[in-house]
Amino acid sequence: MRPLLLLMAFLLSRKAQAGQIIGGREARPHSRPYMAFLQIQTPVGRKACGGFLVREDFVMTAAHCLGSQINVILGAHNIRTLESTQQHIPVLRSIPHPGHTQQNKRNDIMLLQLANRVQRNRFVRPVPLPQTRNRLRPGTQCTVAGWGLTGLNTRTDTLQCVQLRVQRDRVCSRRFMLYNGRTQICVGDPRQRKSAFQGDSGGPLVCSNVAQGIVSYGDRVGTPPAVFTRISSFLPWIRRTMRRFQEWTPE
Repeated sequence: MRPLLLLMAFLLSRKAQAGQIIGGREARPHSRPYMAFLQIQTPVGRKACGGFLVREDFVMTAAHCLGSQINVILGAHNIRTLESTQQHIPVLRSIPHPGHTQQNKRNDIMLLQLANRVQRNRFVRPVPLPQTRNRLRPGTQCTVAGWGLTGLNTRTDTLQCVQLRVQRDRVCSRRFMLYNGRTQICVGDPRQRKSAFQGDSGGPLVCSNVAQGIVSYGDRVGTPPAVFTRISSFLPWIRRTMRRFQEWTPE
C-alpha cells in the first residue's frame, strides 16, 4: 500500500518535477524493460530521475539523483497509470560514487540496492553493461529514453526515446569547463534539436543494446550536446560494490 500512496502523492506534484526528451518520439510500450522511474524525496521536496536495472537487485542512476528516500518503478510505460506490468520497489541502500561532488559534476554514478529482487519477465529485465574500457567512436548512434516534457510547455507521461550520436570530446570541452573525456561521453549533434534534459538524469545511453552512459548534465535550455557518465570507466567500482552487497538481508 505504501508504494501506491507514494505514487499518488508524487503524481499530484509532478508538474514541477518533469524532465525532457527533446526531439524524440514515444517509445514502443515496454520495448526497454530495463528502464526505471525514480520517485525521490529530498529535504526540499520531491523530484524525478531515470535509472536502469543492471541486476535483479540493483538499479544504476546518476549520483546527483540522491535523496533521503527513493522508490523505484519498473515495467512502466505510462507513469501516471497503475499498469499491471509495473513493479514498485523501495530502495534499501543508495551508494553514490565516493568521488562525486555537486561542484565538479564528475563521478556522477550511483547504485541503488533494491529492498526486494525484481520479478524478472518480459517487462522487467536488466540491460548489459560494457565488459571492457573500449571507448565509443565519434559518430556512434545510441538511444536515450526518459519520461517527462517533450518541449518547454509540453508534457507527456509515456516513455519517450531519441537517437543521438556520440561526439568528439572537443565538442563538449569547448562548452563545458569541467568536461573530462576519460570519465564522460559527449553526446548529441549541436546542429540538431535532439537531446536529453533535466529529469532524464540517471537514464541510460544504450548503444548496440549495451548501457554505455548515464545522463549527467547539459546546458539550461537543453541545447546539445549533453554530458554522460562513461560507465566503462567505473567498471571496477561497479563490480566491487555489487559484489560487496551480494549477500544481504533487509534491515
